[in-house]
Order: sequence, then structure tokens, then C-alpha cells
Amino acid sequence: MNRKRNATIAVTAAALSALLVYGIYMLQLRQIRFQETIAVVVPKRFIPAGEQVTAEMVESIPIAKASYRADMIRDVGEVIGMESVVPLGQQEPMLAWKFDRYRLLPGKTESTFQIPKEYVLSVASGIRAGDKVFLYATGKDADTRRLFAEAVTVASVRTSANVEIDDPDNPHLFAMAEGDLENMYASRRSANGAIDAVNLNLTEAQWLELDALCRAGERKLVIAFSSDSLAVEEQGERP
Repeated sequence: MNRKRNATIAVTAAALSALLVYGIYMLQLRQIRFQETIAVVVPKRFIPAGEQVTAEMVESIPIAKASYRADMIRDVGEVIGMESVVPLGQQEPMLAWKFDRYRLLPGKTESTFQIPKEYVLSVASGIRAGDKVFLYATGKDADTRRLFAEAVTVASVRTSANVEIDDPDNPHLFAMAEGDLENMYASRRSANGAIDAVNLNLTEAQWLELDALCRAGERKLVIAFSSDSLAVEEQGERP
């Protein structure tokens, strides 16, 4: 009887030991999995809604894989030049839906200015709303120079009849939103209308500098299309 009882106790003890070892193993495995990390992009500081993101504002930090979500941004290049739709907290993982790719409306520190016709010498015929352009000042008695280091956003491009220039059957902005470069190019080729008015999103300082240069009529603007307009798509294939 004692021998049978001892055998039962031994078997039970062995089973409990095996369960304990298995439990410890699973706990350690879970801890190891939790400690595995993945790099995501976060703001270095608070970013208010409507602010354009620059490289100095963001960084990559590791987070536990268990906390990772599919819509978290992992590549810093995906957010550079984009605008925050909602406020972003410091060190808060950035989510794709919180950014706007194309900004026709002026940003937080910008206003939309219609550039007076007498200020303009030439406009690249292919520019459309949402494009990025560089501004150059030129004159007979002055050297040509670029006004601002960064490209500025075209809010709208209109004909003399105040109609937005685009292909009415296949607007290029739809192709832009879908990242379809081929369709966007086709839309631009199909659009008709001579550019009569250009509206740009500028900061107050940019507008005052532009106005001061061109007001006297000695200098005029050359508005040139920038390849930065396509950078978003390339990174989305990128960016």
C-alpha cells in the first residue's frame, strides 16, 4: 500500500515539476517575444495640426513588436514634407492616417496669395494645383536669383475665365491621390487653357519679400515646376 502511494506521489510530483518547467519556459518565451523590438517613426517634440513635417522634427525609436501596428510609419522619408492632420504628441508613434499628402489649403503659417499679373514674367505651362514650384526673380539690371530655398505649393491655376485648369474628365488630383503617375501625366497632357492666374501658399515673410522685389516693376517672377511635386509618389512607391 505504501509502495503504491509513494509511486503515486512520485508520478504526481514529476507531473507538477514538468508543468512548472513548461510554465517557466512559456513565460520566458513570452518575455523574449515581448522584448523583440521594431523601429517606428515618432516626433521629437509636439507637432500641432497643420504643421509641415521636416527631418529635424522626427526620429526612429524601437518599440516592442507586441505593440506594433500595421499603420505605424517605419520610414522617416514617408512623412518628410507632409502635413499633420491632427496634433501629434512627443514620442507618439506616427500613424499614416494622421498626415495629408497634398496640401492645397495653406499651412498653419501660410496664406493663399494670388500673384499679380504684372509681377510675372513667365509661368511653366504644365503646373497644376497641388504642384510644388520654385520662384525666381529676374530683371534687366539685376542678377537672376531664386527667392526661397524651398519650393512653395500651388493652391490653384486658373484661366482668364476663372476656371481651374485641368482635364474635366480625368482630374489630375484623383491620379495624385492614387499615386498613379502615368494617369497624372496623361491628365496634364489633356488639360487645356492658358494660365492667367496663379495662387500660391506663402508665409507672410515670403509674400512681403516677393512684393518688395516686384512692386517697382524692375524685377519679375519666373515660376518653375519642381520635381518635388512628384516626390510623394516616388516615396509611396515610396513617398
